[in-house]
Parts: sequence; C-alpha cells; structure tokens
Amino acid sequence: MKKFSIIFLALILALSLAGTSLAKDTLVVADQYDATTLDPIGHNDYPTSRACSHIYDTLVFLNHDGTLRPGLAEKWEFLTDKDYKMYLRKGVKFHNGDEMTAADVKFSLERANTPAGSHIHTYSQDLDNVEIVDDYTVIIHLKKVNYPFFSSLVHSWGNIVCKKVVEAAGDDYGMNPVGTGPFKFKEWAKGDHYTFERFDDYWGEKAKFKTLIVRSIPEPTNRTIELETGAVDIAYPVTTIELARIEENPELVLQRKVIPSTTYMGFNVHKAPFDNVKVRHAIHALLDTVNIQRAVFRGVGQTPRSLIPAVTKYSINDDLPAHTRNVETAKKLFAEAGVNPATLKFIIRSNERKERIDMATIIQAQLAEVGIQTEIVQQEWGAYLNVLQQKQHDVFLLGWGLSVPDPDYAVAGLLESNAGTNYTTFDDPKLNEMLVKGRSLPDGEERAAVYKEMQLYINEQLPMIYLHNDEAIAGVRKIVKGFEVDPFEVHSFRGVYFEE
Repeated sequence: MKKFSIIFLALILALSLAGTSLAKDTLVVADQYDATTLDPIGHNDYPTSRACSHIYDTLVFLNHDGTLRPGLAEKWEFLTDKDYKMYLRKGVKFHNGDEMTAADVKFSLERANTPAGSHIHTYSQDLDNVEIVDDYTVIIHLKKVNYPFFSSLVHSWGNIVCKKVVEAAGDDYGMNPVGTGPFKFKEWAKGDHYTFERFDDYWGEKAKFKTLIVRSIPEPTNRTIELETGAVDIAYPVTTIELARIEENPELVLQRKVIPSTTYMGFNVHKAPFDNVKVRHAIHALLDTVNIQRAVFRGVGQTPRSLIPAVTKYSINDDLPAHTRNVETAKKLFAEAGVNPATLKFIIRSNERKERIDMATIIQAQLAEVGIQTEIVQQEWGAYLNVLQQKQHDVFLLGWGLSVPDPDYAVAGLLESNAGTNYTTFDDPKLNEMLVKGRSLPDGEERAAVYKEMQLYINEQLPMIYLHNDEAIAGVRKIVKGFEVDPFEVHSFRGVYFEE
C-alpha cells in the first residue's frame, strides 16, 4: 500500500510538472514592420517606438486618455514655466544590474540634442540642459517656454538609457540595448523578428509571461492567418479586408479605436513643379479624396480636412467643408501656373502597406484623366524611409500619428523646418513662427486661435493632401487578457497574461 502511494504521488507530481512546462509563457505578436533601431533617439516611427517601449522606461507614463502618471520620476514640481524638478525612483535597475541615477537621466535627455538624435529634434529642441541636484533629483531647464514639452517626455526620445553602456557601445548601441523596462533584449533577426525576455529585477509590476517575440509580417492576410492558427497571439494593424474574418472567428477578438493619425500624400516642395503652390492645388482639385478614402477603407476612419486630426484638441476639421473634386478648377490652376498637365511625369512612392498602394493606384487613375503620367514605386519600410530622408523623391504617401497628446506635434513633426521627419521639405518662416507661438501659450482661447490660423494657412500652402484619419485595429486571441489597443499606437504588453 505504501509503495502504491509513493508511485501515485510521483505520478501526480509528474503530471503537475508537465502541466507547468506546457503553460503558455511566450507572447508572440505580429507587427506590420520591423524596428529600424533599438536606440530610442535614432528613429521616429511606430514599429521602433513599440519595440523601445518594452526595453525602456520614461520619466512619466501616458495613460490611454492622454493624462500622465509617474514613471521613473515618482513625482515632479513645476518650478517655473521653463524648469521642472523631477524626483527619481530609488533602486531602479538597468538590465545589466547597474542602478539608474540622475547621471543617466541627464545623459539620456541631453543626448537627444546631439546629431544622433536628429530624427527626434521636434521634441527635444527646446531642452537647454538637465541639472543634477543629487543622485535621485534633476531639474530640466528649457531654453524657452514650451507647454507641450513636458508631455513629450512620454515619447520614445524620453526613454532613459544607461550612460556607461551607450558610451562603451558607440554607434553599435542600437543593436544591443540596455534599459530599465520590463523586458530585456535577447536577440534580433532584422527584418524577421526580435525577442525580449522578462526582466525579473524590474522596479514596477513584472511581466506575467517570460518571453516576448515580435514578428515582422508586412502582408495583412498572412498576419490574419498566423493569428487564426495560433502562431501569433496579437496581430496589427488589421486591414479592412480582414475585419469580418476576425470578427466572425469565435477564437478571436477585434479591437478598434479612433486615433490621432493622418495618412497624406506629400509633395517635395523644393522640386519642380511641386514648388509652385498652384500646381499643388491643381493636383488636389483633380483628386476625389472623400471617395478614395471610402473605396479603400470601407467604413474605417474618415477623410481629414485639416492636418490636426479631428480627435485632437484645437482641430478645426469638423468646421471645414469636405473637399470635392473639380477638374475644371484644376485645369485653370495649371494654366495660371504655366504648366501643361499632359507633360507631367512623376513617381508616387509608398511602402508596401496595401491601403496606401490602393490609394496610389486610384490617384494614378484620376491624374491620368488629364494626361498626368505617374509611376508607383513601393518599397520595404526601412528602404522607403531611407529614400525620404535623402529628399530626392517627387510625391509620397505616408502616415503620421501622435504619440504625444498635443496638437503641436501634429504639425511640427511634419512641417517645421528643422524636423527630421519633414519629408515635404516645407520651409516656411511664417509657419515656424506660429509653431513657436503655439508652444509658448498655455491651453486656452489664445492658443486655440493660433492653431486655427495655422491649420488654415497650411491648407493654403498645401504641402500635402490629406487622405485618411485612421483607427488602431488589432486582432487578439481570446486567451490573451490584459491587452488594450493604444490610441497613440505604442501598444503595450506590460499587463498581458493568458487565460486558457
């Protein structure tokens, strides 16, 4: 009897251990594109921001409703309109075991204003210096009053890196990052996937699963297939043609949220004939932007009328009339500009996102009606960004979304003269002055008036044509709990767990 009991207990233990080993401890995510670097100041794109958000922490965290909460700074004081005193958490460890101190915070924020941070100067440009009070206290000093600046600390540029590690790694740092976040870097197969592992010494709530794998799957149908089969647990973005397929699957949940994002067709305004504002308006008049959006997105999002998205404060989108196509107006503007549209030939560039290719195809057909010849060139995400950064392109399709809840960043990142993501090459002193003024004002009627004037002025100058205000849409397996699609598109897996 005793022998039987021992065998029975051993069997129960074996089954228990087997159950433990089979428990799901890896979250697999399908993103559309791979990260471009894991250096938080070396980029300004969503796939990279999402990757960095799990390796690093910022001084303040952003809630889904746009409010802020303490991050690496447990509290703060506004000493003046230009000086913020930040009290840092004690005992925060980097992934290499070093403790985070004020020296790392000073190094991280000031590094953003070096050439290495050229892509994110829109956010960091008004930082003067970071003063170290003691190991756990710093004062952030600005060059000028910039009310949106504090909120920008939630952006990837505000991620805190380990000074010692970055200085030792030099230019190679982006391939072997060290942060204070809930996951630490394990490996990266560029263009395919990256793998992070839970950081068990994390200062905050630890991840409920061990391994995070994010796969790059550009083709939307393939993302859905992988989600259906269980090869991935979360997939985004979900395109319009995949919506019903996910909604009808009892094993899946579709999450949708309106986001402050604008897809646009940008002109290289320093390249003829797009240096002529009448030509830009003529091309706009030829396009039926409302029906282009409806045909491509089929009930997702809307056609914007101003650069600041409708869900963002101070947007005048809903106060403006919808754009309508007018071929006769286009012909008149071409004549005034001294340009024969039948002689125009240019390239419309896009990445491989299906909706943008579809929009480009419709645009191509509508321009062809008056003889304009266009070629569509689509490229892989990293190569596409590289072309835009060289600024030799003609016309391009791209999206821009806010990861900081302030209208300044809806405009400045795209059109301010020194912005690293100003791919239209728009360089306008009047707009620059309006942006500076807008940043210098607290929220209220005076600031609202500045952004109204700004949006109307941009519509007059027309460095871009607005095509789509988007939604963040993700497909999630039902066993995945604790995930909520982020309205600022930096989706977080910090609270995810599995419920079989």
